[in-house]
Amino acid sequence: MKRNWCAWIAAAGAVMSLLSAVAAKAQESSQAKAPDVARMAQIVESYAKSGQFMGSVLVAQNGRVLLDKGYGDANLEWQIPNSPEAKFRLGSMTKQFTSACILLLEERGKLSTDDLVKKYLPDAPAAWDKITIYNLLTHTSGIPNFTSFPDYHATEWKPTTPAELVARFENKPLDFEPGTKFSYSNSNYVLLGYLLEKISGESYQKFLQENIFDPLGMKDSSYDSNTAIILHRASGYTPGAQGPENAGYIDMSIPFAAGALYSTTHDLLTWEGALFGGKVLSAPELKKMTTPFKDNYACGLLVQTISGHQKIWHNGGIEGFNTGMAYFPDLKLTVIALANLNGEAADEIVGNLGDVALGVKVLLPSERKEISLPASALEPYVGTYQIAPTFSIAVTLDGDRLMLQATNQPKFPLFAESPTEFFLKVVDAQIEFFKNDQGKVAYLVLHQNGQDIKGMKQ
Repeated sequence: MKRNWCAWIAAAGAVMSLLSAVAAKAQESSQAKAPDVARMAQIVESYAKSGQFMGSVLVAQNGRVLLDKGYGDANLEWQIPNSPEAKFRLGSMTKQFTSACILLLEERGKLSTDDLVKKYLPDAPAAWDKITIYNLLTHTSGIPNFTSFPDYHATEWKPTTPAELVARFENKPLDFEPGTKFSYSNSNYVLLGYLLEKISGESYQKFLQENIFDPLGMKDSSYDSNTAIILHRASGYTPGAQGPENAGYIDMSIPFAAGALYSTTHDLLTWEGALFGGKVLSAPELKKMTTPFKDNYACGLLVQTISGHQKIWHNGGIEGFNTGMAYFPDLKLTVIALANLNGEAADEIVGNLGDVALGVKVLLPSERKEISLPASALEPYVGTYQIAPTFSIAVTLDGDRLMLQATNQPKFPLFAESPTEFFLKVVDAQIEFFKNDQGKVAYLVLHQNGQDIKGMKQ
């Protein structure tokens, strides 16, 4: 599977990739009560023991740390264990820091998010005439995602300046009219970093250090480097046929303002406390940062309602690392998972631990009870189900087993829990089939990412 250094995000009403599961099926909701910390620990241990997760996890509420532990190894070759002090590449979690820097510049009168990009880049192509800084922040510019270009993986190794990065996509046709749609694109945040440098007169790294990390005392966070000696930095791994393998190389100039930072769980807890405590941005700028524009995406953050509670979060993925962090404002709850092994575990851990804190029942794939159904009972479910205009789920029958294949993804087996309910084992997601008044299968519901997403049978 190809690895991308920035995790894909879709919003409520759209669909996340089946390989980007974030939370277990939300089956019931209750008033928030004291989190079941023992259950949280059990959930993380299950991922660690199964070999799906290596990293560090932290859960805190109202300033009190509930869970704070490292799992697996920071370096497999030297068998150095992970700990809360381990530093992990953040991937796309970087975007919220870039967003905060842009909003700081607005607060200081250096720019307006309503400004056209061409105000600062007058030589930009005519296609960019209507693109604003706010469009970049909210992934509504229409600028195509350069990490999806066919030659991207062949260029990951090469040190590249911000101007050279921008040149990779500035003359490409827009995917849509600016402001009309949401489409996650790393190009947006690379361009924001480039604009930040031009407007502030400082490098992206220096601006972050002087305006975010140093003032907040985040001593274990910075722009990652391929050459510097960074104490307690975890090594990154990716799954292989015989177990974890050293992750591929990427020059850290490539992810830039879209994905190049590293941090620790403790520093990120400091960040969450400062950001939502009003110590980083003024109230109006923080509101702008956390108010969704399209498809639940705000400015470098995704904002959703899960079991009646607002959840503000983002995840990330880069060679050897997957990360996730969520904040629930009404509960003052922070959940962080940083992994140095590629996979979906960090996302799922954040989702599941958040659910536990909300009082939602969490049932892991390993805890689900599989039943056997004859092929004759499964055959009516075979077909294609439309989830979104460009995303569908094909259900086929292989002997006495249903198989599921989402658009542009591998085929995976479905396991029956009941005659109408099925689950996947590769990710924490469930499929439920529904019949119409004539008794024929009409649609399915994908329970994933804390959402129930309907797909009509074609």
